[in-house]
Amino acid sequence: MSTVSLTLDAPTDTPLGRGIKHIGIGKYGSKPLSAELLEACRQALTDPDTHPLQRGAFLGALLAKGPTADEMTLEETIGKGAFSHPTFFINKVCPDLPEGMHPIATKLVRGHHLQVSEAHQLGDYLFGERSFANANCETFRGLAASIMRVRHETNEEYHGLMRAAEATYSPGFGPITCADRPLVQLAEPFDGVENSYMITPLLAQFFQKRGYGAVSLVGRSGGPKYTLNALDLYMHMGCQFLQSNHELDTPLEHYGWVLDQKALSPALNRWVDRRRTIIKRPFLATLEKVLNPCHARILVTSVFHITYQMKMAELAMLAGFDGVIVLKRGQEGSLAPSTSRACGVLCAVRTPTGHLFFQQFEGDAPAFAPFRTDTETVHEEPQALDNARLVRQFMTDGHTTDPDFDNRVRFAHALYGRGLDWIEGQLR
Repeated sequence: MSTVSLTLDAPTDTPLGRGIKHIGIGKYGSKPLSAELLEACRQALTDPDTHPLQRGAFLGALLAKGPTADEMTLEETIGKGAFSHPTFFINKVCPDLPEGMHPIATKLVRGHHLQVSEAHQLGDYLFGERSFANANCETFRGLAASIMRVRHETNEEYHGLMRAAEATYSPGFGPITCADRPLVQLAEPFDGVENSYMITPLLAQFFQKRGYGAVSLVGRSGGPKYTLNALDLYMHMGCQFLQSNHELDTPLEHYGWVLDQKALSPALNRWVDRRRTIIKRPFLATLEKVLNPCHARILVTSVFHITYQMKMAELAMLAGFDGVIVLKRGQEGSLAPSTSRACGVLCAVRTPTGHLFFQQFEGDAPAFAPFRTDTETVHEEPQALDNARLVRQFMTDGHTTDPDFDNRVRFAHALYGRGLDWIEGQLR
């Protein structure tokens, strides 16, 4: 395990943190550094006290987006020609990286994609020290995560990283499941929401009433939002967290089982601190939602960027789900559908014969007209205690003192119910 502290008190306030927010956005949104910020980053790159994760994440984003002429001058902080000679660059920036990782590191710096086996090897290094005598190069961890994020990860890379993540599971989450019914896994974005209430337990209850066992996958927020997430909500619901797949043989009422990432994989939980330090969401923001430790049949999840909707469905198939429902334009990217924007779900199945089928259901269809509104209610700084009270009230009475919350829950039931009907019809 790395001996470097993985946290910073204010990661977005450092020069490299501010730089990452400019150049680490992605393929099309990254902006060049201003002259003032460029000089501040130059000083930070030569400062031995700069956090290695931020140094790696900054350089990875810079190389992946392509440095401007002015930004090319940052090369002098490493060595002449470093940006155009990947092997030299890696030797200078990551001197303690094991030699076995150098081919993968140089391939990433060159902008090439990794094969499944290479991504698996990379994941083994990123998540721990199982396969390497020296796994302490935090600069490389930041570099690799940032490069893949900016240029976008391929399905092959996700597949390899998925296999590596599965190898970090705690012993209780092995290949065996004791569930007495098919499972539906619900996976909210782990960074949650800032201006709305979550409805996750009520969705879990809905799927339980449809005859499934519901498993909600939760964990600490890696950012950028830290106000309220599903873990906070379930903790205030007083739930008992799943510790092993063997517990799936005991049916739970109301909202089923809740699995905390900390219990599932200490290695993935450690990465939350790294993610806060490198600021921009790495591959784990997607990967952690499609992991299938309980061997569920159907995944219910969401995407913030609509272009990722199909990719999320494809990754769910790679993870072993037979069906998936992916919500687009949920409130703040969550599983709660927007009542004023054009939300909808993409459903996908893999039939017993191995064929893949996809179907879209739009939230503005006539059947959902009764739930549509012109605007959304904004709840500034929503509190987990208030959210839990609303959830309990709806579970008990079928309504709450918040008409907007009630309408959203009923809309969600109708929309996800339509998707589930289609999936069940395809899987017969």
